[in-house]
Amino acid sequence: MGQKLNNAVGLYMEGINQGKPHEALDKYIGDRYTQHSTGVADGKEGFLEFFIPFLKRNPVRDIQVIRTIEDGQYVFVHVHQSLNNGEWYYVTADIFDTDSNDKIIEHWDVIQEEVKETVSGKTMVDGTTEIEDLDKTEDNRKVITGFVNNVLIGGDFDQVTTYISTEEYLQHNPAVGDGLEGFGKFAQELVEAGTPMKYEKVHKVLVQGNFAASLSHVKLGDEDWCVIDIFRVKDGKIVEHWDVMEKIGPQDTWNNSGKF
Repeated sequence: MGQKLNNAVGLYMEGINQGKPHEALDKYIGDRYTQHSTGVADGKEGFLEFFIPFLKRNPVRDIQVIRTIEDGQYVFVHVHQSLNNGEWYYVTADIFDTDSNDKIIEHWDVIQEEVKETVSGKTMVDGTTEIEDLDKTEDNRKVITGFVNNVLIGGDFDQVTTYISTEEYLQHNPAVGDGLEGFGKFAQELVEAGTPMKYEKVHKVLVQGNFAASLSHVKLGDEDWCVIDIFRVKDGKIVEHWDVMEKIGPQDTWNNSGKF
């Protein structure tokens, strides 16, 4: 794990899990901290204003970093949170930008209350975690960007099998079953419900070895959502998928410039 990733994990584990926000901010934040978690204002002051009351409300915290990606100046973490001995369970996905000293200067996140009962029987966070195939990072980047541009944004579902394996596609979205059949059934159900899913823009794609994460603005019917998708690639095909989805609230509720 590189220093960039160490800093991001440190901010989570020391600042939130261990309840030492002042110390963590001094150690891991750069000269600025631009915030896109809409409930949190920019800067160290915004972080403290949000998290000091959060820590008081949630004195028992069990935070686990499940997956990570380091890609150039950016890092990604996939996190499971249990608060107050299971009073609340959350899955979060975070992207951090870093400066030339590897300190954190910008943050995007998606937060979703964990759904325990899933169509596939898998949890929102279980499955493979080990980063492999580092020599295939750029090849896998082409797979993910092709899928994002041609299928998610372009809507060309005839190309799905170009990118997703027909033999193995493990699904961790709680509403979607395994395989291409599960993917297609979910998409059809959304259309029939009058809330088709359309990816408006993919803002970031991070890739390291066999793992990738993308940050997207998605429309579900007339609603705006922020989504981070996590993919695992094997032999040039997507074989596993996780996501975290958060509805974007009205702009007058934001404490910063917004999710993107």
